[in-house]
This record gives sequence, structure tokens and C-alpha cells, in this order.
Amino acid sequence: MRYSRALSLCRPGLNSLRRLLRDRRGVGAVEFAIVAPLLIAAYIGAFELSLGFTVARKVARASSTVSDIVTQEQDVDKALLDDMRNVAKNILVPYDGSDYELKITGIQVTGTTEGTVLWSRGWSDESESATVPYAANSKTSVPSDLEAVNAFVVRTELTVNHQLTLFGSDTAGTIPLSKTSYYRQRFGTEIKCTDC
Repeated sequence: MRYSRALSLCRPGLNSLRRLLRDRRGVGAVEFAIVAPLLIAAYIGAFELSLGFTVARKVARASSTVSDIVTQEQDVDKALLDDMRNVAKNILVPYDGSDYELKITGIQVTGTTEGTVLWSRGWSDESESATVPYAANSKTSVPSDLEAVNAFVVRTELTVNHQLTLFGSDTAGTIPLSKTSYYRQRFGTEIKCTDC
């Protein structure tokens, strides 16, 4: 008797529990709440990755273009080298090229992986004034696959700090994208910098 009375008291609760377990209303909303943040994160990640690859290609193009232009000259001067900053920035358009570091170096290659710096000029976004990143007559290495023994090469190093869109102006949201290009001189045996 006590058992049946206890069962009859619990029956409405058990019936409600059974109905709740069989009820499928709202399942779509719960699934959406679980999946939506993952889909949004994947979309934003794919956008950032695509944008990063595009900027990296532009950095590579800017670096090689600067080297290519300089190697077409027989003599260079500070004014021509200073103009290379604008060349690099214009190639990076429409992306922000204001946070950058650019170094252009003239190297007389003496061995398969060794060269001597004849002149060097560099700039960064922090200081618009030019610097000399590598001392003249200092030794430097060149890639062995360059095959430029007893030749003159121009090395252009360009680093652009790409700002991730997701992080806004936060400095933790920057990725340095860099490219180093080596081009041989086009005419003669050396490119002299007349006032470096």
C-alpha cells in the first residue's frame, strides 16, 4: 500500500520527465549556440589568413622591385635610395605600410657564401631619417645558391608589421612579414654609391 501510494505521488513527476526527454523543441537553437562560435571563428581565421598571405606577397614584390630598380643603375646616391621607401610603400597599397623596416645593401661577393658590404642604407617607421645598418667593408653572408662569385649584388630586406584586423590596434595583434631579395648588378662590375 505504501509502495503504490509513493508511486502514485511520483507518477506526475515521472510523466513530466518522460515528456521532457521526448520533447525535441529547441534542439536546433542549442545546436546553433554550440556551432555558431566555431563557424564565426573559422570565418574570421580564414579571412585573416587570406589577408596575411596577400600582404606577404606584396612585401615580397616590394622587396624584389626595390632590388631590381637599384640594380639597373650604374651609380646610386642617397636621394635615389631614399626614394626606394616610397616605391615599397606604394607597392603595399592598399595595405598599411607605415610600420616597416627597410635595408638596402650593396655587396661585393668574394666567395660562394661570403661578401663585403660596400654601402648600406636603412629606414624604419620609428625614425624617418636614414641609418647605416651594416658598416662598410664588413663581411656578410650570401646564399650559396646565388652563384655570384666575383659579382656585385644588392640585398633588400623589408619587414612589415602586419596588423591583424581582429585585434585592432593592440600590439599583440601584429605579425612581422619579411622578405630578403638578392639581385645581381645589370651593368658593369659594381654599383657605387657616390655619397653614402
